[in-house]
Amino acid sequence: MTFIRIALVILALAGANGCAVGGRIKNIGKAPELSPTENPAGLYGGRSIAMPMPAPTTEAANANSLWRSGSRTFFKDQRARRLGDIVTVVIDINDRARLNNTTERTRDNGETAQIPAFGGLEQKLVDILPSGANASQLVDLSSGSTVRGEGSVDRREDVELVIAAVVTDVLPNGNLVVAGKQEVRVNNEVRELTVTGVIRPEDISNANRINHTQIAEARVSYGGRGQLTDVQQARYGQQLYDILFPF
Repeated sequence: MTFIRIALVILALAGANGCAVGGRIKNIGKAPELSPTENPAGLYGGRSIAMPMPAPTTEAANANSLWRSGSRTFFKDQRARRLGDIVTVVIDINDRARLNNTTERTRDNGETAQIPAFGGLEQKLVDILPSGANASQLVDLSSGSTVRGEGSVDRREDVELVIAAVVTDVLPNGNLVVAGKQEVRVNNEVRELTVTGVIRPEDISNANRINHTQIAEARVSYGGRGQLTDVQQARYGQQLYDILFPF
């Protein structure tokens, strides 16, 4: 019966992960396939972005002027500004957080009560109590508690990447929605980098580059898939055990 139960559990897990397991078995010995080039607007579900917008304004154009509002060059602005334009995103994340916390609490309680004489009634009280009771030692309580806790956090992240993103939307106030994806395969490991967010055209440099700190609602993802990534992850059975068992 035990063997049958184990077999049923294995079959259930195989059925739940049939497609994924079957695909991985099929690709044994092969390098991971690269994703096809697709519309960057489809990243993260391709949801449209709605943000608070100022009232639209109409600027009067001067037909005899060579100057164009928002331009940084006299003849032509090379920066991304329209749907489909490309802008270079420079990601330089160097974050570090350190936190030490110590908590200590001590508490002692004591309580003593006795009735050595109470107009002769103390004897009647002793008669009611169990055998061996003493009126001069009715209550003697004490309690104590000690709590001590320590916590420490030491985290450091250092990511330096450069990726080209595509303008997927132009908001009514002129801000640009950008999204980019990059895949690099080295041997049998694929590294994926994605970035999305909202930028101001004024923050784009003359070299058509922008830093990740100037991206609002930024979403940066850097990960991988392949044989090394599979080895670094826990097996399906271990993950199921961690979910079901609380100890």
